[in-house]
Amino acid sequence: MAWDSLCSQDLRRPRIRSASSWMPGSGSSAGTPSLEELRRLLCTRTHPTGHVDEVWPNLYVGDLYVARDKAQLSRMGISHVVNAAAGRFRINTGPKFYNDLPVDYYGVEAEDNPNFDLSIHFYPVAQYIRAALNSPRGKVLVHCAMGISRSATLVLAFLMICEGMSLAAAIQTVRSHRGICPNSGFLQQLRELDIQLGRGTGRGAEAC
Repeated sequence: MAWDSLCSQDLRRPRIRSASSWMPGSGSSAGTPSLEELRRLLCTRTHPTGHVDEVWPNLYVGDLYVARDKAQLSRMGISHVVNAAAGRFRINTGPKFYNDLPVDYYGVEAEDNPNFDLSIHFYPVAQYIRAALNSPRGKVLVHCAMGISRSATLVLAFLMICEGMSLAAAIQTVRSHRGICPNSGFLQQLRELDIQLGRGTGRGAEAC
């Protein structure tokens, strides 16, 4: 079954493969896992996917339902929303939708398509998330339609750019809290970011 078809399946059920089926760095060059290794890593045992999950302190990944549930956002204390599926024909929220909440909005008009270049948004969104988390009582929701591909990719890029994580470490961090499934094109773009940033214990976070 093609990876992008697999990604469209329901991820609310936990995977049952053993994490030992993936060994970091095996069969890859320059320390960056191959696409096949990344797919295996994403398919190891993970948490079921709900509407929203905290994947890093005060950083949440969610779907369209939580993004539109203003009462829930208020209870959670969300201060910033990144919509990775913005646009009139996608999840059309925007600043006016949240004008009755103390929420700052950032929209990314991205398609969940392997041919879509999401990488142009990696640094701007990472810097936005960093500034939001550094603000008083900052809590950030990054969402798309299902909360598994576009939003997850942007959060992985944030962890790589601003927290100094390798791609593999970022995936392991997020999937320990939420099942995610970036499409094959986004995985390749994250691989290219991983190569650009470099890996290993000597790597540090970028200026965010």
